[in-house]
Amino acid sequence: MGSLSGKVAIVTGAGQGVGQGIALALASEGASIAALGRTESKLDATCEQIRSRGAKAAPFLCDVAETDTIPATVNAIAEAFGAIDILVNNAYSGAFGPLLSMSGAKFQKGFITGPFAAFAFMKACHPHMKARGGGSIINLVTSAMVRWDPATYGAYAAAKQALRSLTRTAAAEWGPDGIRANNIAPHALSPGLKAWAEQNPEAAEEFRKTIPLGYIGDCEQDIGRAVVALVQPAMRYLTGATIPLDGGQANFG
Repeated sequence: MGSLSGKVAIVTGAGQGVGQGIALALASEGASIAALGRTESKLDATCEQIRSRGAKAAPFLCDVAETDTIPATVNAIAEAFGAIDILVNNAYSGAFGPLLSMSGAKFQKGFITGPFAAFAFMKACHPHMKARGGGSIINLVTSAMVRWDPATYGAYAAAKQALRSLTRTAAAEWGPDGIRANNIAPHALSPGLKAWAEQNPEAAEEFRKTIPLGYIGDCEQDIGRAVVALVQPAMRYLTGATIPLDGGQANFG
């Protein structure tokens, strides 16, 4: 019996990287996991790992860019598991690069898959969480929001800053319903970052040196386990916060 036994968690982008790490960490504490993503084979692999740890899991194909489909997906999850207690908005598909070379469509995609999708999930989950007497929402943002030089990260930072503000508002409005909403801003060795590090070893080493703790976080042990801590009853008085999970690299002030 884990500390989250009996709880049901939705994790978007759970097929790999940070999303998978969070899903596995939550499952290790007994939570049942609705693993959402666009690639069936990756979701099946995540669910297989979860079940090997003794927790329940089910894959749900979902492209968060298709925001109109999100309420039906949430209702299907609630019907399958009987409840929703935890929501992790991890999935994101946006663009990077200088503002002058970025199309309007690419800029908008970051907002659609970021705050627009998160809003749809949060609103759809609200009645299910309220019926349980409360719940916990974790939204993923980024330290790019507070970089002294956000060049090439402008669209990404803008979308995530909007999500950060949305989280704070949900915390204020839904606190009376027992629903907490917090952000995390992680650095983790996701498949994308790992591939970049292998292709650019010198740049990767310079990046690592900017992290006071001296290493890039592990998706499950450093990010997933922190999420487990944040959704615990012991953290019941924390809401509306942004927690950097980056080894001390960023200065959120």
